[in-house]
Amino acid sequence: MKLKPLADRVIIKMVEAEETTKSGIILTAGAKEKPEVAEVLAVGPGGTVDGKEVVMTVKPGDKVITSKYSGTQVKIDGEELTIVRQGDILAIVE
Repeated sequence: MKLKPLADRVIIKMVEAEETTKSGIILTAGAKEKPEVAEVLAVGPGGTVDGKEVVMTVKPGDKVITSKYSGTQVKIDGEELTIVRQGDILAIVE
């Protein structure tokens, strides 16, 4: 990866939304919601951020849920990625 996150930043990639519902109904592109689950690709080192010590609790490979409109979108090698602060991550999906 050509991006290396700094401080408490995390690089994530949104996971594609399901194309079928649990009951087997196929969804059209317009009916799909914006994906809310993302995969962590890279994690910054943490450290002191805004005068507070930050310990990174996520790791590459984790599936996470973030705030809907958080982060900065970037396009690297044709891939759409999002850079968020660890504080914008709401939960880890197990």
